[in-house]
Amino acid sequence: MKVLKMGAVALLLAFTYHPTPASANAEQLVASICDYVAANDKNRLRSKLSDSGIRLRNIYDGIKCNGMSLLRFALTSGADDTGEFIAKQLSGSSLNAPEADGKTIVAWADANGFGGSATIAAVKERL
Repeated sequence: MKVLKMGAVALLLAFTYHPTPASANAEQLVASICDYVAANDKNRLRSKLSDSGIRLRNIYDGIKCNGMSLLRFALTSGADDTGEFIAKQLSGSSLNAPEADGKTIVAWADANGFGGSATIAAVKERL
């Protein structure tokens, strides 16, 4: 009887500690999104989101690329096409919200030399 219980516990622990296909798919989706932003490939980004049935505004806060938000990552990657696309998909309140360091995207961009980019122009249009 003890062997059966221990086997059931071991089986339960095995399922608990291994990534599920859903989390693996989510990690792959985030990696693809970051890759498309870095490559400035707006069409593939749009297609990936559409094929996944995901709205960018619903997942934006949870995605980090190299430890940065998608907009900051687009700015540092020189990806204005994808940056403009991202800015147009988000609400004004999301664009004006301070990030983890307490700075809004516009304040951060101005402080880091990206204030004149097309991405920031698109953000300012939405505010």
